[in-house]
Amino acid sequence: MQAGRGFRVSPLRLLLTGWPWIVLGLLLVAVRLSKGAGFSDAYALLSRPFWPGSAQSDWLRSAQRLDQQSRLRQLEADNVRLRQLLALQQRGGDLLPAPVIARPAMGWWQQLVLGKGAWQGVHSGDVVLAPGGLLGRIASATPSTSVVQLLTDSGSRVGVWVPRTGEHGLLVGLGTERPALRFLDRDIRVRPGDLVTTSPASTLLPPNLTVGVVQRLDEQVMPAPEALVQLSAPVAAVDWVQVRSRPPGSQP
Repeated sequence: MQAGRGFRVSPLRLLLTGWPWIVLGLLLVAVRLSKGAGFSDAYALLSRPFWPGSAQSDWLRSAQRLDQQSRLRQLEADNVRLRQLLALQQRGGDLLPAPVIARPAMGWWQQLVLGKGAWQGVHSGDVVLAPGGLLGRIASATPSTSVVQLLTDSGSRVGVWVPRTGEHGLLVGLGTERPALRFLDRDIRVRPGDLVTTSPASTLLPPNLTVGVVQRLDEQVMPAPEALVQLSAPVAAVDWVQVRSRPPGSQP
C-alpha cells in the first residue's frame, strides 16, 4: 500500500455489512407511515393460539345471565315494595301516612324518625304500623317530626298473645332484629310458626294487630318458656309507615 493513500471500502462490502441497519431503518419508516398497523396485525396473528377459547365465552355469557337475573329480581322486589307503599298511603280512616326520614346508625334496631309530628296529629303513644304489621309506638313528637320506638328496642314492652292457643306473653325488645316473647305460663302449647298478635287485654295497643310468627322456642328457660319472634313488618328496611292514634283512655 502506497504512502498517503486512504483506506477504501468497496460499496459491495459496505452493503453486505450494513444491510441489517438499512432494513431496520426501512422498517422504522414503514411503522411510522403505517402508524403501527402492520405490527398490530402481526401481534394478532402470533397471539391467536392464546386467545380466550369457548370456556371463557361460556363464563362471560353465564355472568351476563346472572347479572340480568339479579336485576330482574331487584325490579320485582321494588315493584312489590312500591305497591305496598301505595296501598299504605291510600288507606283511609284514622291512619296517617308518614315517611321515614332518618335512622340512627348506632340504634338501627331501636328507633327511627318520621317526617310528621304534632302539627299533623302525631302524639306520644300512638301506634305505628308498616306493611305487614305492627312496627312500634311513637316515643316523642316535635311539631313536624316524631320518633318511633321499635318493637326491637331494648326498652320496648308490648303485651301479645298467640291466637291459636290463647296463651299470653310479653314481647320484649333485645336490641336485635328479633324480639323475645316471654310467656306468662310454664305449660304452653305454642310451636314455631304460630302467629303472634297484640293482646286483647292490652290497654296500650289495639287488639289483634299482627306482630309476627314464633321462630324458635326455648322451653328450658325459667320460670316460663321464651321464644324468638320474627316480625312481619320490615323493620330493617321501611320507607313509609302509618300512625294510628292510641285508643281512648290508654296510657302513652
